[in-house]
Amino acid sequence: MAKGYWIARVDVSDDQGYAPYAAANPAIFKKFGGRYVVRGGQSETGEGTARSRNVVIEFPDYAAALACYRSPEYQANIKVRQPHAVADIVIVEGYDGPQP
Repeated sequence: MAKGYWIARVDVSDDQGYAPYAAANPAIFKKFGGRYVVRGGQSETGEGTARSRNVVIEFPDYAAALACYRSPEYQANIKVRQPHAVADIVIVEGYDGPQP
């Protein structure tokens, strides 16, 4: 079964206000089997518009990724983030098919 992923691109305007959101996320993600694959780090934008932070979170499957995003815990945490950051979050099913 293909894994599920969150791909998040974030611009933070207030690091101190954003910190509680970031601190609460690991427990929420763990509840749904999520783990960080990318969490910040060096990046370069090859095309399109960049954001200052990039995050990829892997879940056991697409359903778990959706369930985490839709959970009451994460929906409440979004409200903590919103005054302090702008985010694009895409939830996507991984690919299990043949490779080149």
